[in-house]
Amino acid sequence: MRTNKLLIPALFVGAGLTLALSLFARRMAKPAPLKSPTEENPYDAIDAYVEEQMHRLHIPGASLAIVEGDKIVHSRGFGQARPGGETPTLQTPFFIGSLTKSFTALAVMQLVEAGKVELDAPVQHYLPWFRVADPEASAQMTVRHLLNQTSGLPYIAPELILSEMDDRPGATERLARALATLKLSHPVGEKCQYCNMNYVILGLIVEAASSEPYASYIQRHIFDPLEMRHSYSTKAAAQPDGLAVGHQHWFSLPFPVPNMPVPTGSLPAGLLISCAEDMAHYLIAQLNGGQYGNVQVLSKAGIEETHRGVVEWVKWHGSLIKYGMGWSDQDLGQTKIYSHGGNLPDFSAFMGLVPGQKKAFIVLFNADPYGLPFVTDEVGTGVTALLAGQSPPPIKLDFIQWFMRLLPLIPLLQVAGVFATLHILDRWEKNPASRPSSGRMWRQHILLPLIPNLALAAILAYLRSNGMLRFMHSFMPDLAWIVRISGGFAAVWAILRTGLIFQALRRPRL
Repeated sequence: MRTNKLLIPALFVGAGLTLALSLFARRMAKPAPLKSPTEENPYDAIDAYVEEQMHRLHIPGASLAIVEGDKIVHSRGFGQARPGGETPTLQTPFFIGSLTKSFTALAVMQLVEAGKVELDAPVQHYLPWFRVADPEASAQMTVRHLLNQTSGLPYIAPELILSEMDDRPGATERLARALATLKLSHPVGEKCQYCNMNYVILGLIVEAASSEPYASYIQRHIFDPLEMRHSYSTKAAAQPDGLAVGHQHWFSLPFPVPNMPVPTGSLPAGLLISCAEDMAHYLIAQLNGGQYGNVQVLSKAGIEETHRGVVEWVKWHGSLIKYGMGWSDQDLGQTKIYSHGGNLPDFSAFMGLVPGQKKAFIVLFNADPYGLPFVTDEVGTGVTALLAGQSPPPIKLDFIQWFMRLLPLIPLLQVAGVFATLHILDRWEKNPASRPSSGRMWRQHILLPLIPNLALAAILAYLRSNGMLRFMHSFMPDLAWIVRISGGFAAVWAILRTGLIFQALRRPRL
C-alpha cells in the first residue's frame, strides 16, 4: 500500500529521535567504573550498584549512608546535587517523600506514650469535624487504622485532592475536610490500601493532641533530640543550607525543576527534608530500640510496634508485605527487613533496616524515575539485599524507560497518518476509478481509522474529567503532554478525516 511510503520514513524518524535521546542520556549520565567489594571497603558492591542504577535511570545525584549498630560506617555522594554543581555530601538536604510517614508515626507513638493519644480511639475524638461520605465509617475509623493504612480510604481519589498544590495556611485541614463526600474503597479495618491522606489526617491529630504545629512538634521532639541539624519542614528553610535541586524526567531524560511547587498541606505524608547524615541518626534510633546516644525518642516496644506489619499488602512485584506504621514489614529470603520508599515529582528516597544484622541504610535521589514508586522500590530492594549479604533481585522494570522514550512516536505517527490520508485523497481525485467500493470505503477508510483516533480522544476526555491528567502532569509531565497533544489532535482529526472521506465518497466513480 502506498501509505507505507510515508509511514516507514516516519518510523525511521521516530527511531532516530529515540536513538538521539538515548545517546544524549548516556552522555548526561556517564557510568563510573564498577568496583568489587574489598576488605578495606566491604560496601564497594553497594556503591557500584547505586552508580549502575543511577546511570540506568538517568538520576543526576544521590547521597548514601550505611549504619551498623550505633555508627555511620559508610557514606558516599554520587553525581551532582545541582546542574553543574557539587557532589552531594552527607549534609546535603533532599526532600524525603513518604519516608516522612515514619516520622509522623513516631510522633503519634510519642503522644501515645505521653498519654495524649490512644491508638484505638476514633479519629473524631481528636478531630470532631472529620467526615467521609459514610457517617458510620467516619465514626469507626481510629488512629490505628490510619497508621496501618487500613482506614478504607482509596488511593487515587485522595491523590487528586493532594494534586491541588494548596500551599496556603490551613491547607492540611482543608485537604482532610475535602474527604467529606469521599466513598471508601473497603470497609474500615478490612484491607491495607496505601493512601497519603491517612498520614495527612495523622498530622492534624498530632497538632490537636500536642497543641503545637506539626512542623514545630517534629523539630522539638525528633529533629532536635536526634541531632538532625540539616533537616527541615519547609523548602525556604532548606535552600540556604544547600538543598539539592530536584529533577523531572522527560522521555527518560532528567531536567532540573528548581521552582517545583510544594503542596504544604501534605507535609505529614511526604514533604519533610533531610540529609543522609541526619537520616542515619534516625535509623540508629530505629535499630536500637528508640535510643540515639543518651536520648530515648520512643520506647523499644513503641519502635517495635511501628515496625510490625499488620495486614498483608500485595506490592507491584507480587510479593506479600505487611504494612506497619510508616514501615513495610517483609521477608527477603530468610531475612526480616523493614523499609519504605519515598517519591515526589522531583525527588525519591529509600530506607531499609536489617534488624537481625543491626544494619540500615538511606539513599536519597534528586530525581523520581518516571514518577513511579515501584521503580524506586526495585532499586531500594536491591540495595537492601546487598546490605543483608544477598544478591540483588534482577531488574524487571527496565522496559518502562523505553516506553517513555518512545512516546514521541505517537504524534509522529499521527502526522504520518495525515499525510497518508492526503496522499490517498489526492490519488482518488486524480484517478476516481482507483477509489474503493462503498463497503470497503466504510470498513477500511472510515470505521477502522476512527478506532485509534476515538480511543486517544476518549483517554484524554476520561483523564481530564476525573482529574487524573493534572496528577499525571505532576509526576509524568511527558506522558501528560503526549496525552493532551495526541488526544486533542485525534479528536479534531477524526472529524476532519471522516468529513474528507465522506466528501470523496459523494463524488461519482468513473
